[in-house]
Amino acid sequence: MLKPNNTKGKLIIVEGIDGSGKSTQIDLLYKWLQSAGYSVYFSEWNSSELVKSTTKAAKKAHTFTPTTFSILHCTDFADRWENSILPLLKAGVIVLADRYVFTAFARDVARNVDPQWVRNMYSFAIKPDAALYFSVPLDVAVERITAARASLKYYEAGMDLNLSNDINESFKLFQGKILAEYDKMVDEFGLIKIDGTLPVKDQQKKVRAIIKNILTGWEGLPNPNEKPIGVSNPQAQGKGEKK
Repeated sequence: MLKPNNTKGKLIIVEGIDGSGKSTQIDLLYKWLQSAGYSVYFSEWNSSELVKSTTKAAKKAHTFTPTTFSILHCTDFADRWENSILPLLKAGVIVLADRYVFTAFARDVARNVDPQWVRNMYSFAIKPDAALYFSVPLDVAVERITAARASLKYYEAGMDLNLSNDINESFKLFQGKILAEYDKMVDEFGLIKIDGTLPVKDQQKKVRAIIKNILTGWEGLPNPNEKPIGVSNPQAQGKGEKK
């Protein structure tokens, strides 16, 4: 379904439920690749200026249906794809994405949207060169999020699905549904599973080894430093999950 990457660039993405630690890992990867002299671009889920005001207004009014939520997120992705991700890949840049189409495949389907319909919407996208899936037990992820935030947001907690009147319980149930969808996609899309309960530096060491292998013999935009990449003793200083 996803097209092969025939561009000069490399597409590396991270996925996982909230609290999986993926954002910390991609931030460390971004800094490591930059320090090695690579041209790197970072893109984050749900960050397009084109639909930001619409998304904010609909969330505030609680007017999203699962289908409109799905369509708007795809619009956000398509805008970033056409105006930044794809042109930079064509130029030979390494594009890092904190969440990719698999987030829609997991979250939208968890909201009972038809799986094939969602996949068809994103059929213009390409298959990542590396799709890193940070897997953590549900209880661990929920504990991380609830400990780090004063309160949960309505849609973040899946309150629109009427799973529970208690927002914390609804969040746990919703994340459980999303986790189940991610686990189904490991074989379907070849997601590279990484244990998100390992120490941050151990996860980063695994990430760097995977990416180093992908970049071996690859030439993108000119490397100004000509600095070799190493994978030993990564300095991991996590910043926590981004939203």
